[in-house]
This record gives sequence, structure tokens and C-alpha cells, in this order.
Amino acid sequence: MMSLLFKQPLRFIFAFVFCISTGCSLYAQEVVPPTRWDDRVLINMANNRTPEKTAFLRWMTNTQLYGDIGVPAGLLIGGIASGNKEMRQNALYVASSTAVSAGIMTLIKHFVKRPRPFIRNVKIIPVYRAGSTSFPSGHTTSTFSTATALSLAYPKWYVIAPAYLWAGTVSYSRMYLGEHYPTDVVGGVALGAGTAASLLFLRK
Repeated sequence: MMSLLFKQPLRFIFAFVFCISTGCSLYAQEVVPPTRWDDRVLINMANNRTPEKTAFLRWMTNTQLYGDIGVPAGLLIGGIASGNKEMRQNALYVASSTAVSAGIMTLIKHFVKRPRPFIRNVKIIPVYRAGSTSFPSGHTTSTFSTATALSLAYPKWYVIAPAYLWAGTVSYSRMYLGEHYPTDVVGGVALGAGTAASLLFLRK
């Protein structure tokens, strides 16, 4: 399985998109709607919000774009300044992983069209009302793609730990703020990490 993943990465991506866009569209729409557990988790989080936690997690959710752009940009600048070819290749790898996962995520959202939690259930009160659709979480997809690609490029604990702490906190913030179901976040983790792993050949 792993040899197939790295020898035929594009085939793997296309197969992944097909499975997600067909199977998950059935899950996420009317055949199997979000579970009561999904709703209970978000309602419980909303009932336990504090101004301090809300401000922090609202700020964290806004770091997504800065991290997704800043990480590969920093690697590219560092690679050019130091003449480090590997660092420049890693910049391309991280940027490509994030861009491809974002494209696939957009395609899946188009097929699935799962409404946001606060649209389906009036008991779920969001901190703000995001647009677009819910499955999968875009913030989760891109941050886990960035974190996974960076961790595969530099498999050191001092890279992996903060990368995944950042991605995990951003993902948690999407549920805390009432914008995504837990299953939206799980889908984003799988898509983001899977895309980064499948594009590892770009570092060769």
C-alpha cells in the first residue's frame, strides 16, 4: 500500500477524491445527517465558552492563512538566502501540499453541500456565521496539510510538536466557534494529512 502511495501519487489522490466526493456526500447530506453526538459536542462547547477562550480561539482560527503561506514562504526565503536546495524543495513540497488539499477540499464541498451546524440546528449558536458549506473543514484541511508536510520534510520532535499543536488548536477552534461538526474536522484531518503524504515524491 505504501509503495503504491508514493509510486502513483496522482492516482491515489484521484481515487481519494472520488471516494470522498461520492461516499461522504451520501454521509453528509440526507442519507446519514450529522449525528446527535455532533450536535451535543457543539452545544456543550458553546455552553462552556468564556470571553478569554473565545478571544484566543478566534485569534487562533485566523492564524490559518498566515501559517499556510508563511511556512513555505519562510522556507523559500531561507533556501534562497543560504543557497540550500533542499530547503527550496521543501518549500515547494509544503506549498504544493497545501494548495492541492485546498483544491480537493473545495471540490468535495461542492459535491457534499453539508450545511453549517448553526443552519441545521438553531440550538447551536456560532460566534460568527461563516459562509460556504461545512464538510470538510477548510481550516483543518489546510493546516493539517501544512503541518504534515512540514513534519515529513523535517522529522524532528521540535518541528512536529509545534506544527501539530498549531493545526490541532486551529481545528478545535472551528468546533468551539460553532462553525464545524467534529466529523467535518475529522474529514479535514484525513484529507490534509493524506494529501501531504501522497505528495512526498516532490522532495525527491
